[in-house]
Amino acid sequence: MRLSGLARSCGACLGAMLLAGCRFSSVVFAPEPEATSVPAAGEERPNEPPIEMLFPDEPVLRVVSGSVSCTGTLIYDNQVLTAHHCVSARDADGNVIHRDVDPEQVIVELGGDYLPWAEVGVRAVVAPSCGHAAGHGDIAILVLETKVRANTATPRLDTPPEVGEQVRPVGFGRCDTNGIRRRQRSGGAIAAVDSDRFKLDAAICPGDSGGPALSVEHGDVVGVISASVMHTGGQGELRRSEFTRLDQWRPVFAAAKMIAEGAESAEVPPVDCPALHSPKGQ
Repeated sequence: MRLSGLARSCGACLGAMLLAGCRFSSVVFAPEPEATSVPAAGEERPNEPPIEMLFPDEPVLRVVSGSVSCTGTLIYDNQVLTAHHCVSARDADGNVIHRDVDPEQVIVELGGDYLPWAEVGVRAVVAPSCGHAAGHGDIAILVLETKVRANTATPRLDTPPEVGEQVRPVGFGRCDTNGIRRRQRSGGAIAAVDSDRFKLDAAICPGDSGGPALSVEHGDVVGVISASVMHTGGQGELRRSEFTRLDQWRPVFAAAKMIAEGAESAEVPPVDCPALHSPKGQ
């Protein structure tokens, strides 16, 4: 866990800000335990106490990997769902290299505004063997170094999204000069469901990638923002956008669960990419 610049500068006045009704989501850091022994699988790491949100906020967080800014969703207390292309390695020109970045190069920012209250490190990146440049396999789960005690979102793994289902995207993207903060995007009805993706018209901005597509009716996460005909200079223009289905990538969730419970990344079998089938819908 790493304190952000804002958290460091405001540490002395945190109590006063809470009494004044500060609009930022604040955090409490548990005292550092004295034990130095190596924890058993699934136990808290002694130097990484849980972070507790005093005012639990929406579980959509900003994910930063080098110069790449994306969005993610806290689905368990130590797992963040995002897009695979958000954590792909890149060369000096910014071109995608077909491998993942090292986990220590990724941070997850807590809070809904440009200046976060805290930054959480990543212990492991779990993703399929495809999807580095979006498309098939554009899904990843970040296993955090420490737990975050806050609201989490429920991933829909047992049933597929349906044509006509209303969804609402959320992300930290920016299409104007109003700064980076969490925003609800204009969504709508799913127009087509393919073998591992679905499509609809949505107002997606650069930086929204990896954010959730939330079911308007049920509130669970049905997909991950993957690709769109993005635009600048406005927030309301709808463009055809693509989302990665979650139900087709249950092995990613299973592998992340194993690592989150204490397994080493090398002990977990890699997630292969199944062959695509004929699309459904129009």
